[in-house]
Amino acid sequence: MANSRPNGRLLIWLSFIVALILQAAPWPGQLELFRPSWVLLVTFYWVLALPHRVNVGTALALGLLWDLMLGSTLGVRGLMMSVLCYIVALNFQVMRNLSLWQQAMLVALLSLGGKLIEFWAEYLVSVITFEPQRLWAVLLNFLLWPWLFLLLRRMRRKFSIR
Repeated sequence: MANSRPNGRLLIWLSFIVALILQAAPWPGQLELFRPSWVLLVTFYWVLALPHRVNVGTALALGLLWDLMLGSTLGVRGLMMSVLCYIVALNFQVMRNLSLWQQAMLVALLSLGGKLIEFWAEYLVSVITFEPQRLWAVLLNFLLWPWLFLLLRRMRRKFSIR
């Protein structure tokens, strides 16, 4: 059992790396508006599944990496990720007891809040305009959540990540 702990940490961070790669992968011009927040979804899963391992500090670090990867204002996504993961960690027991589609609706609502936090934080430091088309990604986050949840849960159970 002690042997599975370092392996579990490695697999958790490997899932974060895959999410960062998927986040950076280019999309065709018209579909760019539908790009899901892979990093946010994967972080939500791990905060729900293992709140004692993945928490607000992890979310902040991933958000800063995401900012560095995109070359955007440093701290915008770190702020967004840490605020949203704090909300998820605070209510993880309630969210665990919801059905998968109810969880998906909450994840969509949280990712909508994340888009608004991103806009607000960027607006404070630079001149940008609100583009409502960017909110289409929330719909894709809603549709991807059940599949990503089941995939990551299967991985967690197969490799006994605790």
